[in-house]
Amino acid sequence: MSQAMNPHLLNDLRQVFQDRLQENVSLANYTTARVGGKTDGFIVIHTLDEFEKAVTLLWKMNAPFYVLGSGSNVLVSDNGYHGVILLNHAHTVKVDMNGNPPTVWAESGASLSSMSRQVALWGLSGLEWAASIPGTVGGAVYGNAGAFGSDMSNCLLLAEILHQNHNRETWSCDEFQFSYRSSQLKQLSGIATILSVRLKLVKSSKDQVQALMEENVEKRKRTQPPGASMGCMFKNPPEQHAGRLIESSGMKGVRVGGAEVSSKHANFFVNHENATALDIYKLIRMTQEKVYKNSGIQLEPEIELLGDWQEI
Repeated sequence: MSQAMNPHLLNDLRQVFQDRLQENVSLANYTTARVGGKTDGFIVIHTLDEFEKAVTLLWKMNAPFYVLGSGSNVLVSDNGYHGVILLNHAHTVKVDMNGNPPTVWAESGASLSSMSRQVALWGLSGLEWAASIPGTVGGAVYGNAGAFGSDMSNCLLLAEILHQNHNRETWSCDEFQFSYRSSQLKQLSGIATILSVRLKLVKSSKDQVQALMEENVEKRKRTQPPGASMGCMFKNPPEQHAGRLIESSGMKGVRVGGAEVSSKHANFFVNHENATALDIYKLIRMTQEKVYKNSGIQLEPEIELLGDWQEI
């Protein structure tokens, strides 16, 4: 098992961040799966300036940290995280109707679904697919989130990136080298982070945009389970659907402790209130083994593991 944060480093963090630094905060309260242990340090970010200063200080102090947005697509160990969690709530959104094309600029902690609904009110199209996706704008770019035939790679115009060497850069969409549910920035995790993004939109009508948005939201409600989950557990293999592969393997509805492979959509793992992160992790491994044995296909998780998993 990994060790808790160095007490000298923790004391330095207390001096630098003072009462902004919370300690021993349960991450189960900040993840959509509602599981996970405690983090040594926890800082809530409200503005882009706060975010940039905090990240820069943590890099300078060589303090391990992780930027958390909505807490989807991440499974936090029951043993917690031995570092600092930055809860990114920097959420300013600005719509530019006069650009060619029209755009929306957003801080990385802005809610993706809220932003998509906001641009819909202006009659701007391009984000209808995002209306029911939990997550922040920064996290969506980082993992190339998508649904209903579109994703962030189709929408991103520019993003402002902060590197560990304290340099700011503006990246074009091409520089992200987007792939299915991944990006170049995801490969650089820990040494660069997203400050803000600008997305391209298309002028349409308010009624038309909202109608398509509500259609997508309704379809998601019909096909995906309610309750605490991380969203899709596995990436879809080429020309395959992870949910169908899981169902064919006999894993649909299988439970480990309080975690279940959803009987409504097998690529969702649901926490029935009393699941542990270890329950979910065991169910992930069991599902991978069953699917591989049944089809010869190795499912790749769409989620990230965070914290101490060395006991597995």
